[in-house]
Amino acid sequence: MRDHGGNLDAARARFGGTDWIDLSTGINREPYPLPPLPPEAWTALPTAPAKAALLAAAQAAFGTAAPGVALAGAQAAIQMLPRLGPPGRARVLAPTYNEHAAQLRAAGWQVEEVARLTDLAGADLAVVVNPNNPDGQTHAPADLLALSGAVGRLVVDESFADPVPGLSVAAHAGTDGLTVLRSFGKFWGLAGVRLGFVFADAATVAALEAAAGPWPVSGPALEIGRIALADAPWRAATIARLEAEALRLDALAQCAGWSLVGGTALFRTYATPDAPAAQEGLARERIWSRIFPWSPTWLRLGLPGGAAEWGRLSAALAR
Repeated sequence: MRDHGGNLDAARARFGGTDWIDLSTGINREPYPLPPLPPEAWTALPTAPAKAALLAAAQAAFGTAAPGVALAGAQAAIQMLPRLGPPGRARVLAPTYNEHAAQLRAAGWQVEEVARLTDLAGADLAVVVNPNNPDGQTHAPADLLALSGAVGRLVVDESFADPVPGLSVAAHAGTDGLTVLRSFGKFWGLAGVRLGFVFADAATVAALEAAAGPWPVSGPALEIGRIALADAPWRAATIARLEAEALRLDALAQCAGWSLVGGTALFRTYATPDAPAAQEGLARERIWSRIFPWSPTWLRLGLPGGAAEWGRLSAALAR
């Protein structure tokens, strides 16, 4: 199993206790309120009109008219895209979410991880996570659009882009092989719904639909996604809250002696003197964080949800 956040079972097994705050994932801990669902969302097979309504809501929310397909999370797209055609030379801007390179290698691609955006040029398939996880690095849409003409397919993973819609290149998906991934579970805080989207050219979307089968998204996910994506006031209020609370978390971390590496409005990554020791200290307070096997100092925290969680984290960092 590759290293990921969300492994709260391991934290419980090691440190005990049940009253954990999981800040290891970057998932919004003040989620969209679940709407009432019609009985047929649970009892009937998902319908074509329901799928079309969800996709229309997603296109409006993400500002694109490009062809798209809903899948069981952005992770499903990461696993499917490398298998749509014969493998070749892939480059991934790293360090980043480790599933991109892993799934490409599993599909037979020759994968090179590079450190600069310009180093992606010439690849048959290139991957950029924007904003990046875990350091929050961002790339201007103009730079990504210029790059898309210099690679066979450019995959831009915008899983953490909802708080910064101006970064998105979804409106240009399908041009010059540009393929854009969007996540629902992170910003809307409903990761268990398992919902994500791919926007690309019509041929790529058709291939993904064929590979995914007739019912890749559950009936409840179709309804929840359609309603939540269309709720513009909730989205605007959540962006404003997350932006303010990200700065609040930075201030707490600074008082603890940590320095900001980067992040998004959904997670922050800090340089600490000793990341495993910092993680263990928080874990003894039943707060789970994310560290990285390739860095002895980096620690990532999601934002707490609600006053009680903020109070517990503040006290833990003060100690």
